[in-house]
Amino acid sequence: MKRLSTAEAAFEADFAALLAARGGIETSVTEPVRAIIAEIRARGDTALIDYTARFDRLALTAETLRIAPEEIEAEAAKVPPELLDALRLAATRIESFHRAQMPQDLHYTDDAGLTLGLRWTALDAVGLYVPGGKAAYPSSVLMNALPARVAGVGRIAMCVPCPDGVLNPLVLAAAKISGVTEIYRVGGAQAVAALAYGTTTIPPVDRIVGPGNAYVAEAKRQVFGHVGIDSIAGPSEVVIVADGRNEPRLVALDLLAQAEHDELAQAVLITPDASFAGQVVAAVARELETLPRAAIAGRSWADHGAVILVRDLDEAATLANRLASEHLEVLLDNAEAFAARIRHAGAIFIGRWCPEAVGDYVGGPNHVLPTSRTARFASGLSVFDFLKRTTSIATGPDGLRRVGPAGVALAEAEGLNAHAMSIAARLALLNERSV
Repeated sequence: MKRLSTAEAAFEADFAALLAARGGIETSVTEPVRAIIAEIRARGDTALIDYTARFDRLALTAETLRIAPEEIEAEAAKVPPELLDALRLAATRIESFHRAQMPQDLHYTDDAGLTLGLRWTALDAVGLYVPGGKAAYPSSVLMNALPARVAGVGRIAMCVPCPDGVLNPLVLAAAKISGVTEIYRVGGAQAVAALAYGTTTIPPVDRIVGPGNAYVAEAKRQVFGHVGIDSIAGPSEVVIVADGRNEPRLVALDLLAQAEHDELAQAVLITPDASFAGQVVAAVARELETLPRAAIAGRSWADHGAVILVRDLDEAATLANRLASEHLEVLLDNAEAFAARIRHAGAIFIGRWCPEAVGDYVGGPNHVLPTSRTARFASGLSVFDFLKRTTSIATGPDGLRRVGPAGVALAEAEGLNAHAMSIAARLALLNERSV
């Protein structure tokens, strides 16, 4: 775990190294993924079945690639009622928040007499990738499927790996609650390729969303352009800005909540209180003694964790913006005012009673967020990822007379004579006809 202080002369170099190390995390699987995609494009279902047998130890046929409706019902029925209630509560809150995001169309006539418009339409088909096996996250099903459903996407196809043929009841229950019925028991780069290019059994989609391992992320990178994607997600991360008025154990648990995701996850504490920082570090060590995922969380904390001591909260805000983290917790008395100063963060959790874990499950805003400092230019998943914009222009003779000459001048300046002539010829015709 790294310890930095803005009072030290070497701070800027140490902080730059922290940022550089984060941006340098990369697992190169480019060539294996390229080969898998090529196989899926060439051999379709046959290659998909072969890869599933090889990687998931599951023998399938074209007829059993898709999980049957009765299987979905049977598995969802295994979920205890209290967990179903929790999923439904989360789904209700997620759906409500995303419905509030839906944009309005534009349609107006400007001073030149042109009628201008902007119309939002949903994508036709979206592919949802859901991790399977030990890394099964029903919350990700809700977070990815519900915004697509709210946006009005007509078809949502879900792929989830089922190692050794084992289905995950919670994942299928979340799919059922989200209204997803087209589910395939395949995963990895081969599933991404199937969604992007289609096979006999799996029709292609227009955008692919959802988390996955390095192979899935690389496959999404390679199919981008043929289809849309949400993002290339890196390891999870949190920055916590906290003063000494917090309970050290609570802050330690918030740090570990990110660290337990992955050995490459990062948890950073920024505080002006050196004594409090020491108490948090000690609390992390105590919690690791009994945490079920201590091996993962401990490795993450040791390799990527950091405690940054600042002289004041002004420095804390500056550093938080430079880190541009996926998650930012603000555990301060005047948390709202501090949060208002943050320009770069995927999501902000405001106040001592709002841990990031609330946002992972039941807050309402999406938990699919920009990582690896991409919050500098990217946003979290929303209904806008499942909508596209179409603009329109309508004009009659008067409008063309007002704006046409400027269009002719600009086209001629660019050397695009046909562009200029297509406008000028109409203007000439109007003058002849005196319309």
